[in-house]
Amino acid sequence: MIVDVAFKVKSIAGNIRRIREGKGYTQEYLAMKLGISQNAYSKIELGYTKITLERLFQIARIIEIEVVKLMDDPKSSISAEHSHVASM
Repeated sequence: MIVDVAFKVKSIAGNIRRIREGKGYTQEYLAMKLGISQNAYSKIELGYTKITLERLFQIARIIEIEVVKLMDDPKSSISAEHSHVASM
């Protein structure tokens, strides 16, 4: 159970980073919007800092994505994207 939670936290952190980079936002930009240092923000993306629910919603709003999308398994969303593209 603890391993599952740790994996999920890392997965969410990775999703935040992937989406942020895809939008061309820097860590500095998100840190500024959140009112924290770039170093503190970096720790969120690395999964070193426990992210609060409030912070998760703030990040989702800034990067313009639904919170539930941040919780998706990146492997399943990638395979879903490929199957969607393949079916077109």
